[in-house]
Amino acid sequence: MINDMDIIKELISLANKAFQKGEIPVSAILVQNDKVISKNYNLKEKKKDITAHAEILCIREAAKKLRCWNLSSCDLYVTLKPCNMCMEIIKQSRINNVYYLLDKLDYKHEFAKTSLQKLEAKNEIDSYQQLLSNFFQNMR
Repeated sequence: MINDMDIIKELISLANKAFQKGEIPVSAILVQNDKVISKNYNLKEKKKDITAHAEILCIREAAKKLRCWNLSSCDLYVTLKPCNMCMEIIKQSRINNVYYLLDKLDYKHEFAKTSLQKLEAKNEIDSYQQLLSNFFQNMR
């Protein structure tokens, strides 16, 4: 049976590996029924991929192993409270619980200010809204 201290030690070890490779030292471990399904650390620099956060890499690996995107039977352990992008992926994958060691650090800052603007195109919006409506009605 996996205990929290074993998970914490492994998270720290993975974060150290990330740090040694010049990555942000964040790691994640996904567990199902007391069994480690996947574990990873940030690889954004190595992969040149903005989505290569530890949590997302861990979720991708688990979904591949389990052959299912729905990870509702799993718990995720991470070193740092997940960012907004990762939290959305976590929610979409239906992960049951997320446990983290540290909140976001005070010295972390936003690197860019992205502007978000809604497009105005009434006919196209109505058409798209109908498409979405039809899609979700068929899912029932």
